[in-house]
Amino acid sequence: MKDRSVLLRRAVVGALALITVPAFGQEASEQQDTRTIDTIIVTAQKREQSLQDVPIVVTAVSEQLLQDTGVKDIKDLTILTPGLLVTSTSNESVTTARIRGIGTVGDNAGLESSVGVVIDGVYRPRNGVGFGDLGELERIEVLKGPQGTLFGKNTSAGVINVVTKRPSFDFGADVELTAGDYGAMEGAASVNVPFSDAVAGRLYIASRERDGFLDVVRGPGPRTEDEDVDRKFKTARGQLLIKPSDSLDIRLTADYTDRDENCCAAPQVVLTPTTGVLQVLNTLVPGSFRNPVDPFDRVAYSNRSTKQEVEEKGGSMEINWDLEALGGATVTSISAWRDWETINGQDADFTTVDILYREPNGDFSNSFEQLSQEFRLAGESEKLSWLVGLFYADEDLESHDQLILGNQFQAYFNGLLGGALNAIPAPIRALMYPGGGATRDVYEQESKSWALFTNNSIRFTDALELTLGLRYTDESKDLDSDYSNGHGGVGCATLRGIPGFVSNPNAATIFGIGCSVTYADPIFNDVAFSQSLDEEEWSGTAKIAYRFTDDVMSYLSYAKGYKAGGFNLYRERTGNFILNPGTPGGPVVDTDTSFDKETVDSYELGVKTQWADNSLLLNGAVFYQDYTDFQLNTFTGLQFIVTSLPQVVSQGVDLDFVWYTPLEQLSFQGGVTYADTTIEDFGTAIAFFRPEREDDQLSFAPEWSGSLSATYEQPIGNNLLIRGNIGARYTSEYNTGSNLDPRKMQDAMTLVNARLGFGAADEKWMVEVWSLNVTDEDYYQVIFDATLQGSSAGGAASTSTVNGFLGAPRTYGVTARFKF
Repeated sequence: MKDRSVLLRRAVVGALALITVPAFGQEASEQQDTRTIDTIIVTAQKREQSLQDVPIVVTAVSEQLLQDTGVKDIKDLTILTPGLLVTSTSNESVTTARIRGIGTVGDNAGLESSVGVVIDGVYRPRNGVGFGDLGELERIEVLKGPQGTLFGKNTSAGVINVVTKRPSFDFGADVELTAGDYGAMEGAASVNVPFSDAVAGRLYIASRERDGFLDVVRGPGPRTEDEDVDRKFKTARGQLLIKPSDSLDIRLTADYTDRDENCCAAPQVVLTPTTGVLQVLNTLVPGSFRNPVDPFDRVAYSNRSTKQEVEEKGGSMEINWDLEALGGATVTSISAWRDWETINGQDADFTTVDILYREPNGDFSNSFEQLSQEFRLAGESEKLSWLVGLFYADEDLESHDQLILGNQFQAYFNGLLGGALNAIPAPIRALMYPGGGATRDVYEQESKSWALFTNNSIRFTDALELTLGLRYTDESKDLDSDYSNGHGGVGCATLRGIPGFVSNPNAATIFGIGCSVTYADPIFNDVAFSQSLDEEEWSGTAKIAYRFTDDVMSYLSYAKGYKAGGFNLYRERTGNFILNPGTPGGPVVDTDTSFDKETVDSYELGVKTQWADNSLLLNGAVFYQDYTDFQLNTFTGLQFIVTSLPQVVSQGVDLDFVWYTPLEQLSFQGGVTYADTTIEDFGTAIAFFRPEREDDQLSFAPEWSGSLSATYEQPIGNNLLIRGNIGARYTSEYNTGSNLDPRKMQDAMTLVNARLGFGAADEKWMVEVWSLNVTDEDYYQVIFDATLQGSSAGGAASTSTVNGFLGAPRTYGVTARFKF
């Protein structure tokens, strides 16, 4: 095993060496005409600043680089951002972003995000709500480390701050047409219209379609789709900018997105070593799974629909008013409404045997409606930049969880028991696990949150600056839970009632089918209850920055972050499920499904430098982040379990650079992140981790990640232009399973994107050929335990089949762009 402490020390020394490099190194360079990097403006502290003046690790990506590397959504952004990992699981709306190895598994809507997604100043309540076509972009800023002072709760790992293109007072129109393999057809158009000297509007529309990345073996059905992981969506975004005077501007925005797709089937990665399971599956439906496994043949097995429908709409109003009072302070108001709903289907056993499934009829869905309001008052004097603010959010979450017993569920269970159910009289047996019997659980949660915050920078001298920030957050959640068993739990109740049957562990617990899974237990028949949670939390930051020269600034910072507690939106119970309800020690519905808030203390030492007449920006930081009560959502192959890890530590180094090379046509942007993200204290959650795990590195936490983007732009005469870009991302190996099962490892990998364009020098037209994942790298997003096909729980050897949600294969195509 690698000596992590040695690696960390080397990385730290490398970063600190940046501080000590003598500034005269630039003065000693050859005197020649060089290109200079324009000041990169970011709003990481909710005011416009140069990237090199902000005492935060920020990866800032421009509109042009986003276009050159094919970034259309948050998942694409990983090619440009070291330390950022974005994955999707059971459907594309279940998308999770992680920074420096820290993030929250998104399958349970009760858990909020560790990485905040903010689009034009409006916070999205979950990462999946921020996933989708981002439209016309001005830039994206990825802020690493806790950002709770200014961006609020649920930013304990960082923030993805998306800034879209605003209306302007010049007429313009853009059209983009794309065709690619997998039947990809895309179109997007925008128009910007100045209605008067004071009013301008911008409209963006797009439609994107693609065939599926997976072929599907459907078995006996009733599924009709023979492909999966396809794409079909349309989106529109309209804006109106009103500037009645130089001191006042009002920006109104409305957007709508509709997705109608199929996702996500998952091929088998490793089959259970229990041959009895495989034999029963093949007896019920011959060829019901891939054997031997070959996941990257991209063939999945699913007899039920994986249809997903996502509808998102919203509107916002941003007002910025420059006052004459308070030294020219600015009042900012951002009012927003968001409404998001996803309806999904799922073949829950990922075979063509009809065991468990979810219908895309609305009984398996999540919806969020959020109203938010933020007020800020900010000003600046010679020695002080100050900001005070108020934030309020009212969020309604409605989650429906459905799990339907397939027509072959009982036959599968009986086969695993070697026909033991045949001893039960046929009339009773017919009622035990009826096909179509379903759980239908409904969760309705109302959350209200308000906060007061301030962030102030004091300039003691031209070189020395102190920043102090503080935020008080008050959070309340009220949850109504309603459990229903359409099958009545008859099967489990019957087993419990047979003398001697419950004393046979093999009969009652084999693979959790009989009674050990909550969906089969009659104690959940028609149960309803309510819970409430109230939290108050202080978070804040202190940063001291010193500018040694115009080209070298160093800073030391501390930040305290906060991620809200909440409720597990899944059935929980206590007691021994083998026993009959009502007996001493028997199973009881757990009516307290709450989990604690997560907090973090973060320390960072960084340096930001400019070299070679400002043609090279080189920034680095050493960080140490200590998380308390880290929220972990684990799927056991039977159900989701929410636990808290008493301590998780993420420590390491970030390096970023932008370089305009002496070769005028060539520029680079990239970076490296080393993050040792380790579980220091498992607490009682140790029961959900595999004892044979290779180490205690948190899941989805590669130690090393790096990105590099090279752009070459060559004029041809006075009227034509060639522009090429190659972007690459490397990640070291990491485990994709919350329980750290060694079978769920993703090997080290490098993803490469490339684009070559030819067109007019003024970009009135441009034709580009492109490829994503050029080398056709095979990789997994998530590897997970297959439902009811073995066990990975407890200390015994893992016997489950594991399936995988795959990363995208190589794709290629051509794009034509036109500007008017």
